[in-house]
Amino acid sequence: MDDKVYHNKQEKAAFEQDLKVRELDAIEVNESRLQHRWYHNVKYIIAGFLFGIVFVKAEIVSWFRIQEMFRLQSFHMYGIIGSAVVVAAISLWVIRRFKIKTIYGEDIVVNVKPYNKGVIFGGLLFGLGWAITGACPGPLYAQLGTGATVVIITLLSALAGTWVYGLVRDKLPH
Repeated sequence: MDDKVYHNKQEKAAFEQDLKVRELDAIEVNESRLQHRWYHNVKYIIAGFLFGIVFVKAEIVSWFRIQEMFRLQSFHMYGIIGSAVVVAAISLWVIRRFKIKTIYGEDIVVNVKPYNKGVIFGGLLFGLGWAITGACPGPLYAQLGTGATVVIITLLSALAGTWVYGLVRDKLPH
């Protein structure tokens, strides 16, 4: 379902080229071509708040739980991460098997990314930061919501790291 209006062929080609470039950096790209009013996104804010509450109640944002995981002292976080992997695998299988579309009728595209050595370096760097700070990017906002203001340093560091990656991406091993 292609509702986006292009003014000329160059605009359409530029959009498609941009999408191809972003596919290299994403697990999956489902760029909706539909235009919505600002309040259309309120449901995502509500879902984010609910997700944050679940993170806090399940102790996923607990620095102590994360440290237990990295010290191999508790199964709690491994169980949560393992459950998420299983749910994601089943969900992707169902989406692919039954060719499920978005609620707007658009195809859901899941691109296969080639494995490369950059995944190892990135994973090690991510894991090191996670172990040191006790936070990965998702739960940072939930930690802030619980009043852990020291997480602002971690959030600013994550944003700075993302910015630096954007600057040097072309020079890194992919």
